[in-house]
Amino acid sequence: MSVFGGLASVGKVPELRRRVFFTLAMLAVYRIGAFVTIPGVDRNVMRAVMNRQGGGLLSFFNMFSGGALSNLSIFALGIMPYVSASIVLQLLTMVFKPLDELRKEGEHGTRAINQYTRYGTIGLSLFQSFGIAMQLEALNNADFAGGATGDVVTHAGWAFRLLAIVTLTTGTAFVMWVGEQITERGIGNGISLIIFAGIVTDIPSGVIGYFQTHKGAVQPLNLFAVFGIVVLTVATIVFFERGQRRIPIYYARRTVGRRVYGGQTAHLPLKVNTAGTIPPIFASSLLMFPATLAGLHVPGMAQLQSSLERGDWLFNAFYVGLIVFFCFFYTAVTFQSVDVADNLKKQQAFIPSVRQGKQTAEYIDRVMTRITLGGAFYVAVVCVVPTVISEYFKVPFRWGGTSIMIVVGVALDTVSQIEAHLITRNYEGLSGGGGRATRVRGRRDL
Repeated sequence: MSVFGGLASVGKVPELRRRVFFTLAMLAVYRIGAFVTIPGVDRNVMRAVMNRQGGGLLSFFNMFSGGALSNLSIFALGIMPYVSASIVLQLLTMVFKPLDELRKEGEHGTRAINQYTRYGTIGLSLFQSFGIAMQLEALNNADFAGGATGDVVTHAGWAFRLLAIVTLTTGTAFVMWVGEQITERGIGNGISLIIFAGIVTDIPSGVIGYFQTHKGAVQPLNLFAVFGIVVLTVATIVFFERGQRRIPIYYARRTVGRRVYGGQTAHLPLKVNTAGTIPPIFASSLLMFPATLAGLHVPGMAQLQSSLERGDWLFNAFYVGLIVFFCFFYTAVTFQSVDVADNLKKQQAFIPSVRQGKQTAEYIDRVMTRITLGGAFYVAVVCVVPTVISEYFKVPFRWGGTSIMIVVGVALDTVSQIEAHLITRNYEGLSGGGGRATRVRGRRDL
């Protein structure tokens, strides 16, 4: 009942109510645009191609775009170019010193990096839209599962390619703008909510498709297995995403005039899964790329695709290895123990029994490496186990662990922001525990 009471409190705060309505309106605009088709294509043929083709990078993008790619929508690229550009900019800050210095300039540097990210998004959209236009033309009269599906592109040529490039790039720019507007004027992270909406909207069609396929032969044990897998996976994700390793920190006492500052105790929270959903997204992209290249008739890719069939032991082994690698790599990029140690030293804070400076950085790095190992194992299990169970027990489980991780993570983050708005206006949070909800969780509470 406390949850419903918290939801009722949302309508009592005018600003929060406006933010929630604005977020829902923007997401509705995004979903409407997912059904506006690119000129010069037949989306019914494309839908048949997607169903018969199975794996491939197109199927991966289609999942995150909420079916916009199978509809050949103007939003077919979705928000993935923006995500890719953001990741590339974060990686460049590690090796390109001017960007690293710009990142440390505060709000001005953040605005500049965001502008560079937008430029990178447009550049990636131009490249990816050209690739999609070429692949759509390559699918004309293609033979899938022994039967021709017809022409995806009604009039192939440079006129269609240029039109597709302009349309898809404009659609991605608009989706990026929608995400930024939600972040600024709505509730939650706009980019994450767009990905969330794309995945969630596929659930009803999956359920309807399962019942239509099995019709009167629905097996209750299979449904129970699916429900159990989902509940267990969600509970595991919530437990680990909330998990932290808190390092105790003490602030030295100092006297300024007649006042004494410091002498307080705090903690440095380190998240178990700092990398989030980036590792499984990157790993899936790399493993599905051979299937897409095989569709373009690149020599040698068909043999590589046949040896990396989704669900077999070789695919899962490579998948786990890539997830573990990207967990460590992305954590090393985004979390700088040297910067954290320097900030502690500037604030005259220290970790008990550890010297300030280099030893503090080494200690934090050692602790972060250990918890990242556990976080990488957790991400790999969550992403692989649902697929293994569905293949072994023949359970119709369409949504992998990556999708569930994104949905649960975005939901937790959005609920936390709503609770923060309620608590600042003397309302109980959605959980009903006002005292507990006021504890702010972060990676660098210094």
